[in-house]
Amino acid sequence: MVALWIATKGSPFFLQRRPGKNERLFHIIKFKTMSDEKDASGKLLPDADRLTALGRWVRSTSMDEIPQLLNVIKGDMSLVGPRPLLPEYLPLYNEQQRKRHWVRPGITGYAQVHGRNAISWEQKFEHDVYYVEHQCFSLDMKILWKTVFKVFLRKDINTENTATTLPFKGTTES
Repeated sequence: MVALWIATKGSPFFLQRRPGKNERLFHIIKFKTMSDEKDASGKLLPDADRLTALGRWVRSTSMDEIPQLLNVIKGDMSLVGPRPLLPEYLPLYNEQQRKRHWVRPGITGYAQVHGRNAISWEQKFEHDVYYVEHQCFSLDMKILWKTVFKVFLRKDINTENTATTLPFKGTTES
């Protein structure tokens, strides 16, 4: 935490509103991996320019997710479930994709162990809905087990040549 505080020149924590179960908004907590550096006009620099070297490593090891255990304790999240995304995506979901909000979001999920950020948004949502429709203890245990391997292998962390995942723009299918 001290190293992140120094690297990001401020709080080591990042808080952001995210929709959870039934689209109820909550504050997700993560370790902060980017600085708050701004350009001459006061706008934040692009993510790739703000991602610190330490932040890149913290993300590659998935340690930035550790503070979300507090969200689990509070009941906003589960260990396993669809990852909580941005609130501005809510109006972009089709009815099938919206099912991802029938359960609490998770620190890890079916989409994370089946491609993570290396798959399309549509594939992620298909995996999320599959999880929602097949949720059970044994599936959760399989996902947790596979997550351990994904973290150690550092696979599918970011899409090629980007610091963060590209924004979801919606789909034309229903």
